[in-house]
Amino acid sequence: MLKRRNPSAPARSRDLAAHGGALSMSHNDSRSFFNLSQLVLSAGQIKPSPALKHSKITYFEVEIVDVQSKKQICIVDKVPPASTILDVKHKFHKACPQWYPSRVGLQLERNGPFLKDSVSIQSLAASSIITLYFTDLGQQVGWTTFFLTEYTGPLLIYLLFYIRLSTIYDQVESRKNFRHPVVHLACFCHCLHYIRHLLETLFVHKFSEGHTPLKNMIKGCAFYWGFTSWIAYYINHPRYTPPSFGHKQVSYAALAFLMCEAGNHFINVALAHQTNSGNRTCFPSPTYNPFTWLFLLVSCPNYTYEAGSWISFTVMTQTLPVGIFAFLMVIQMSLWAQKKHKLYLKRFYPEVRRKAAMIPIIF
Repeated sequence: MLKRRNPSAPARSRDLAAHGGALSMSHNDSRSFFNLSQLVLSAGQIKPSPALKHSKITYFEVEIVDVQSKKQICIVDKVPPASTILDVKHKFHKACPQWYPSRVGLQLERNGPFLKDSVSIQSLAASSIITLYFTDLGQQVGWTTFFLTEYTGPLLIYLLFYIRLSTIYDQVESRKNFRHPVVHLACFCHCLHYIRHLLETLFVHKFSEGHTPLKNMIKGCAFYWGFTSWIAYYINHPRYTPPSFGHKQVSYAALAFLMCEAGNHFINVALAHQTNSGNRTCFPSPTYNPFTWLFLLVSCPNYTYEAGSWISFTVMTQTLPVGIFAFLMVIQMSLWAQKKHKLYLKRFYPEVRRKAAMIPIIF
């Protein structure tokens, strides 16, 4: 029998070495391939650099068109989305220097309302091009200037009549006739009324950055200054006759006047406090101050007190010009109160629905 020949030790060693080397090489190759695969998979999608991500910014073009002629005035380009109507007005002013921002009125539609300065451009955009209609509002003045001018005139005009200038009254007649105490009291009350208005304009009321046409200030000054001249001329005239019921009529009317002035002031302070604190989500509520309890009955108690002041002044002086002025003021303030009451009904319906606008039951 033939025996199977076993390879010699050196030959077997060579074979094992050759076989082991082949296994080692294939194991290293597979391990390298596996590591490379894991590296590629762990890398994932290549992220763009931040510079490329934010490189595209959308700008708007605002076309300014005349509301009457429908002709294009200019195009304000490269308007960022965060810009407001006020920013557009400033850019428009640079292109057309004759129209400063407060004089520019912009509308989204020809018959639509004027856009507020705080409105953002992005909220108006239906595309990258926005068309706005331009209206020249005329020369404008600030609200503080408006009220200071309107109230300073009556204060000074009344004092000119009170000292009885020789160009207004006859000096001989002025020296002969004795001044009734109600003349001095009327001057005090009239000056107190307008001094309160001036101080509240400076320190209580907070006006927005809005403006009003100069013609409105001229009309307001003509009304107040003209009536003040008429009122002061009659009350300070040397032949002025005191009220029919004498001291009692004057005293009670003066007391009512002072109470209405105090009430008007405290109401204005309460409204200003609500505006400054930012609490506009609820209707102003009465406080411990009794003058603010009128909020329980009417939505515009400041107009109620203002009307009461002029009615009291009419009873105290008993003159026709004051009566006519008080009558016109009551009508005007009732219209303002109705307008505000409608706004309050939209914003604070549950709290205001049972209140009157200015005078309980009547208005």
